Amino acid sequence: MTTAPWRDPALPAEARVDDLLSRMTLEEKAAQLYGVWVGAATDGDGVAPHQDEMTADFDWDEVITRGLGQLTRSFGTAPVDPALGAQALARAQRRISEAGRFGIPAVAHEECLAGFTAWGATAYPVPLAWGASFDPDLVEEMAHRIGRDLASVGVHQGLAPVLDVVRDLRWGRVEETIGEDPYLVGTIGAAYVRGLESAGVVATLKHFAGYAASAGARNLAPVRAGVREFADITLPPFEFALREGGARSVMAAYTDTDGVPASADPYLLTEVLREQWKFDGTVVSDYFGVGFLQTLHRVAGTEAGAAHAALAAGLDVELPTVRCYGEPLVEAVRAGDVPESLVDRAAARVLRQKCELGLLDEDWNPEPAGPIDLDSAANRALARRLAEKSVVLLSNPDGLLPLAPDTRIAVVGPRAADALAMLGCYSFPSHVGTHHPDKPTGIEIATLLESLRAELPDAKITFTEGCDTTGPDTSGFAEAVARSAEADVCVAVLGDRAGLFGRGTSGEGCDVGDLQLPGVQAQLLDTLTATGTPVVLVLLTGRPYALGRWRDQLAGTVQAFFPGEEGGPAVAGVLAGRVNPSGRLPVSVPQDPGGQPWTYLQPPLGLAGAVSSLDPTPLHPFGHGLGYTDLTWEDTEDRHAEITTDESYDVSVTVRNTGSREGTEVVQLYLHDPVARVTRPDVRLIGYHRLTLAPGEARRVSFRFHPDLSAFTDRAGRRVVEPGALELRLSRSSTDTRHTTHITLTGPERHPGPDRHLRCDSTETEPQTRGAENDAAF
Repeated sequence: MTTAPWRDPALPAEARVDDLLSRMTLEEKAAQLYGVWVGAATDGDGVAPHQDEMTADFDWDEVITRGLGQLTRSFGTAPVDPALGAQALARAQRRISEAGRFGIPAVAHEECLAGFTAWGATAYPVPLAWGASFDPDLVEEMAHRIGRDLASVGVHQGLAPVLDVVRDLRWGRVEETIGEDPYLVGTIGAAYVRGLESAGVVATLKHFAGYAASAGARNLAPVRAGVREFADITLPPFEFALREGGARSVMAAYTDTDGVPASADPYLLTEVLREQWKFDGTVVSDYFGVGFLQTLHRVAGTEAGAAHAALAAGLDVELPTVRCYGEPLVEAVRAGDVPESLVDRAAARVLRQKCELGLLDEDWNPEPAGPIDLDSAANRALARRLAEKSVVLLSNPDGLLPLAPDTRIAVVGPRAADALAMLGCYSFPSHVGTHHPDKPTGIEIATLLESLRAELPDAKITFTEGCDTTGPDTSGFAEAVARSAEADVCVAVLGDRAGLFGRGTSGEGCDVGDLQLPGVQAQLLDTLTATGTPVVLVLLTGRPYALGRWRDQLAGTVQAFFPGEEGGPAVAGVLAGRVNPSGRLPVSVPQDPGGQPWTYLQPPLGLAGAVSSLDPTPLHPFGHGLGYTDLTWEDTEDRHAEITTDESYDVSVTVRNTGSREGTEVVQLYLHDPVARVTRPDVRLIGYHRLTLAPGEARRVSFRFHPDLSAFTDRAGRRVVEPGALELRLSRSSTDTRHTTHITLTGPERHPGPDRHLRCDSTETEPQTRGAENDAAF
């Protein structure tokens, strides 16, 4: 029997796909462009916007006769034992293969934002905690383990990472982002992509692009970002993740920018993504995003019109289930309203990816290869390490922390004894499990109260909630005061409850009007600080909240951004001193609840000044974080150098641990551009290096700066490197500069292209003698 060319793994993928497409009917090609979602809820309590309105019944046996592009969330829709789920997915894939003429299985995709969103899978810290770790290597290791777990049950594509740069802290999905700086988001995001892709799983960059800049911090609201903000803040993390991570899929955002929805924007999906950046993977819709072109954006009058607009822009796959790319599209092509070439173009991209995944090979086997354990001991150990590195010590004015081992502690607050206080909205227990209250969580999650008692067995620890997370009831305040009065220290554990579409205080669709703590938690904290007992505030949140009201009233403040299933022991370890905190803020902590919802990336008139009575200066700046040892920066006198606009320069500093215990520093490099042809942020991050030092140890950290890192988008829309003065500021945070190098760029103006330097590489060496700081260390 002769094997068809498209089945021959020895042939190039392009040749195989061309042969296969030539054999397929229009209906079979279109079938590769959509998924189906079996078991999707239609009762108004879904996990996607307008899910009840957009999900239609379908006949499974009939749908799969034409083939199928994707299977949606076989594990992420309802609790299912992973081993049984893998077997069920394998059966579904066999049925798809047997039903169609060509025997091609579907791409199975799942959410994996903070771990595989499946029952019994490890719940890692949320992306905002990854940003707080400033540790891309650890994030890459985590993503590799997530990818291995996905692949072990037959999943091919993961819908992560989120590369949106925070623009307004009131937005509900802040917890899903890596932070408010594009360099931090890009470097950490690219690390996640490398890890996931190294396990053979397709990483999906989302949400392309502009989603986090929605007006008023409202989910799906229009984006009014200017051309330069879009080019210099929104897009760079995606470019990072494609160039350095090798992502094979991109998800179009729900939002419109200046009236053009991303799902129908050929500039974004074709000109930038494919022509400028040379991306050759697949573009998928966010859930129901193609249909929303008709129902929400109203840029199409019919489902076929929505399909045409999306396909023409470059959107290849409709998720989560068939609506526009099915019968409406086929009929429009038959009627001559949509060119069949658009279907061919998208189908070729989908089939090429299936070819890369081995799904066109005759020997493809859907059966799981071995035992399945989605929450292994190694996973949990990694989740613990990342959680510990992400906890940020915001303040410790009198050195009360770490807590004494035999002290009397009153633990107060609604998040102290709730395991879900550790998890973000895309963890399975919060995302799906809340709809199945009779089903156990599937993973062990220690509360902070349990963990603190384990860390400090000799301490006398009492507990009361004081109030709910969101409710107005203050009747528990009296008991909170009584417990606090009996204690040497009160640990107030406050924060968010993750949820979806208003069913929580943080998460998708859980946007807020200001940055005051939810419910009556602020009043509870007022009551506790008035007792005279020292209060240590612990925040378990998905976004930062305004803390200026208690600026001089707290004995300590610890911030953890939904630190995952091992977050309880991690935070308790910081409180008890077993863990020396080393996290740094990936977002600023505001003074006032009105929020001044700016990030630190502001030009001069975006900062505090005499022209406005509103002061946007944060209480704790981007990059801030304290520890329990003394770290000294040496050789910090200012320097001057002159280089051309295409010449590298090394800038260095020595950090010494002068304390009595091991400690970690995150050396941050910021760029200040004194004069430019358009307004520029006062400072912006262009490099960072995390180093751990034993007592008495010193290390020299060096960064290799290239002028491409100073480039910005000019008034003509070109990226430009200008000659002139720059400052390179080595800092402990965006406002705590320890050393400045004054650079003068000489020579011609340059316009770097897509191959420009994106990264400021860093190294760590033994301290050098003075004057050797610009020797080759790389």
